Amino acid sequence: MTTKPAINLWSSSDHAAEYLSRAESVPHRTEGESALLEFIPPSTRRILDLGTGDGRLLALVKGELSERLRSEGTSPRVEAVAVDFSPAMLEAAARRFAGDPSVTIKIHNLDYPLPDLGKFDAVVSCFAIHHVTHERKRALYAEIYSLLNPGGVFCNLEHVASPTERLHDEMLSHLDKTPETEDPSNKLLDVETQLQWLQEIGFADVDCHWKWREFALLAGRVGAS
Repeated sequence: MTTKPAINLWSSSDHAAEYLSRAESVPHRTEGESALLEFIPPSTRRILDLGTGDGRLLALVKGELSERLRSEGTSPRVEAVAVDFSPAMLEAAARRFAGDPSVTIKIHNLDYPLPDLGKFDAVVSCFAIHHVTHERKRALYAEIYSLLNPGGVFCNLEHVASPTERLHDEMLSHLDKTPETEDPSNKLLDVETQLQWLQEIGFADVDCHWKWREFALLAGRVGAS
């Protein structure tokens, strides 16, 4: 297991804009998102989205929870905190959640320890944590564990490493990329190592619940106290 140099281009507006221009066409993304929604507890009232980007995943999670609550005839407030450091992403998220006082947007780079954000029932992330070094990934997972209430879940729809270079090259082709045009911010890590870390930290029911090539849904739960 090696760690790439700590290059992160996501503070560049051009880099972020290029991603947003093709975000809707990322192959099989909606399948992974649908799988993630299954693991959000119905009792969730406070959500943290790490590397929120334009807020796409958070909007889906809030929408799913709201639909469940409406079907039950209840309407308790669901609060959310969205974290990102890319100016272009923060601007896009602000537009998406304009007029929604239940969403708080925080500027923070995941390369550094999380600030005091309070406790959450669910922490989610989508295609973001693979941009930090492997050492930071593990530390971040431990921080996430400490933020979750008993019974809370961590769901990470992530870009992970292929076991072989050939499979990685095939994945790049599906993303209309080549080894030369691959995002140098990527620091991909295999599923098995990340699941092991989650278990060692203390998460229960750790598993990879969905996978297509280098896209995977990794999740774990904090046991009830």
